[in-house]
Amino acid sequence: MTKSDLIDQIADKLQMPRGKAEQLVADVFGCMERALRKGERIEIRGFGSFEVREYKAYDGRNPRTGETVHVRPKRLPFFKVGKELKERLNGGQPESEVPAAKDATG
Repeated sequence: MTKSDLIDQIADKLQMPRGKAEQLVADVFGCMERALRKGERIEIRGFGSFEVREYKAYDGRNPRTGETVHVRPKRLPFFKVGKELKERLNGGQPESEVPAAKDATG
């Protein structure tokens, strides 16, 4: 699934214009990115969690030339799948038994 597919599905499911669905997706991703930049952990119950892991600098090797290359320290996002999602993907709970999200009316 691409970002565009996600936008289309949200627009269809919530019966909203594609432009509003696109803004919704952009806002959610933007909030997540800002939280990760600040070093905050994001936890979505039943789905998984996102966090930033920090890696120290090290000397690596260029696989083509074998030349030693200095790799700078870096921060990378890491996703850990939640227990419920893992169980659903492995047949623990059929999709038809997964509770549907409530709509905005209640």
